[in-house]
Amino acid sequence: MGKRSRQRQKNQNTAGYADIVKENKLFEHYYKEQGLVPDGEFEEFMEAMREPLPATIRITGYKSHAKEILHCLKEKYFKDIQELEVDGQKIEAPQPLSWYPDEQAWHTNMSRKIIRKSPLLEKFHQFLVSETESGNISRQEAVSMIPPLLMKIESHHKILDMCAAPGSKTAQLIEMLHADMDVPFPEGFVIANDVDNKRCYLLVHQAKRLNSPCIMVVNHDASCIPTLQIESDGRKNVLFYDRILCDVPCSGDGTMRKNIDVWKKWTTSNSLHLHGLQLRIAVRGVEQLAVGGRMVYSTCSLNPVEDEAVIAALLEKSEGALELADSSADLPGLKWMPGVTSWKLMTKEGQWYSDWSEVPSSRHTQIRPTMFPPTDKDKLAGMHLERCMRILPHHQNTGGFFVAVLVKKAPMPWNKRYPKVLHLCSPQEGEAEKEAPTGDPSAQEAGANQDGVCGPPPSKKMKLFGYKENPFVFLTEDDPVFTTIQSFYDLSPDFPKLNVLTRTHEGKKRHLYMVSKELRNVLLNNTERMKVINTGVKVWSRNSDGEEFGCAFRLAQEGIYTLQPYIHSRIITVSVEDIKVLLTQENPYLSKLEEDAHAQAKKIGMGSIVLKIVVLLVISDSRHCLLCGWRGKTSIRAFVPRNERFHYLRMLGVEVFRDKQGVGQKRRDGDKEGEGEEAKEEEEGAAAENEAELDLENGGENGSESKTASSNQETSLLVRSLHVHSSVQGQASMVSL
Repeated sequence: MGKRSRQRQKNQNTAGYADIVKENKLFEHYYKEQGLVPDGEFEEFMEAMREPLPATIRITGYKSHAKEILHCLKEKYFKDIQELEVDGQKIEAPQPLSWYPDEQAWHTNMSRKIIRKSPLLEKFHQFLVSETESGNISRQEAVSMIPPLLMKIESHHKILDMCAAPGSKTAQLIEMLHADMDVPFPEGFVIANDVDNKRCYLLVHQAKRLNSPCIMVVNHDASCIPTLQIESDGRKNVLFYDRILCDVPCSGDGTMRKNIDVWKKWTTSNSLHLHGLQLRIAVRGVEQLAVGGRMVYSTCSLNPVEDEAVIAALLEKSEGALELADSSADLPGLKWMPGVTSWKLMTKEGQWYSDWSEVPSSRHTQIRPTMFPPTDKDKLAGMHLERCMRILPHHQNTGGFFVAVLVKKAPMPWNKRYPKVLHLCSPQEGEAEKEAPTGDPSAQEAGANQDGVCGPPPSKKMKLFGYKENPFVFLTEDDPVFTTIQSFYDLSPDFPKLNVLTRTHEGKKRHLYMVSKELRNVLLNNTERMKVINTGVKVWSRNSDGEEFGCAFRLAQEGIYTLQPYIHSRIITVSVEDIKVLLTQENPYLSKLEEDAHAQAKKIGMGSIVLKIVVLLVISDSRHCLLCGWRGKTSIRAFVPRNERFHYLRMLGVEVFRDKQGVGQKRRDGDKEGEGEEAKEEEEGAAAENEAELDLENGGENGSESKTASSNQETSLLVRSLHVHSSVQGQASMVSL
């Protein structure tokens, strides 16, 4: 047994997969015949498929302190790890992904077992967990990062993510939309959709870490996602998207390095069953794409039936309305194989077919014409399928992946023939479903009847399933809640009151949220068409104790950067030393603040406040940090979630890690994510945050572990100063938050 094989077996045993044999002869035979792997590399390809997938992290790019986090990672953690040995074995230091811009993505081969054996690595692990929960780092597979980078997103783009859960790519889209953090409301937005109701709540959890007013999560079958309308100049128009991410369900054979079950479950029939759905989703996507827009189609499958076959069928049906973009220069450093122009089909019994004419009629329900390459050689050459990109695992130690970028040059042919046809999943009650005239031959050509997988999808009623969501209710400009909020926080006259919403028709409003003007337009004009799970960012929460001080609503940390441009009172500018006191002491007396902040605080009455600090950062220029707080009778308190406290302390040069005794219980995600928005978001007082486990093995997506509340008072911290000027210089003290 070779060295690599022994190491692989050791990795399997370590990961608990000793009983699973990473062999599938049908898989090897199929891909040898397809010729997707360069000559002489097939054994290396299979060896890579059997190796565990490296863990990869991505620094959240849209936040202004991304450079600070990168500096902290490189100087504090990665540098120390380079010299580290565990059990006599030198630890392999994390490395940046060569093709990801600005060193914002890294990969590491450290296992959880190794991490447990080293206090230094345990600190690194806690850093990753904490920063992940704060939304500053995302746990994401390397190849999963590629599609958003190829979309070339700008802040004004209207974006649809068709199959979005678990949400790592959606997070990237939001980040790109907010590239300029000085603009609280970009003109664009992201609508993230998923067919699985429970996974939608995982998607919400991912998106909420980014605190954007420009994200909406919806729950639909992507193959017939409703056509939405927006109002413009007093008229209702169809909403066409500037960018669409079409990351379709697939057989997932590119994920064998992390999803061990694929080894025993893989069969050629998986791709045959999925091809039709993938094509319907892609067709629905290009229908809703604006002319001039870009749609990225991607799968974590290497199979041409799910990849080039879908793209070729889409291009053929588009009659020139679509073209494949050449993205070869967009990601320098990324190694990829060009798309193929010939491939074969194989049944699970081992029967091969090279052309539709060879398929017996008994197989016509399983195998469709669109699964084969076009027979017209000139047409095939004009499609430029070589512009598709296939990432092979052994080239850069990644998972397997396929991606293609489509540009829409003109309306789809069936939309030109019947421009008034709208295919809605959920027509309004009593409204006849609109469809092309059945007697017209060209209508049948454009429709789904010809081959069962292409053309406009049939309309059907939206199924009501999953958890019942409370409605979204926009406030009016003269809503009584604004009376005290306006005066208490001295809101600007241009504050967009119409963008504020709540989730209850009756009773007291418990939380107030804000969405951008463009998302408000979408919500108001499509109430009956779509099932919205979540949208907006929380900006105020009811605090009954505040009524006696002049306002029943306290500021929410999630929405403070959205609100800040409109708030002109109850702001205290504090120093670095003040923030350290506020973040490491539960209710410090006002007298503990430095003279300037103390004087400001004395002039402000009791209630919710904004703590503003100008931080002189190590790498970037000065910037403002905004934290929510509470001015008590004799003390002042920071209302900041625990993990964000950790983050700010680290950025101020204070090392933080948890004492194990303070760790709350963990629970798995999904089952309790959807118990209603109000129940999920109830958090009064000091915004208690939760534990999350970060899996450093087998490339799992972020968000796979959910959270359990644990109050600040229950959590112990060990705070060590790293700077001479720190008020806790050289001391190690247990600080209860």
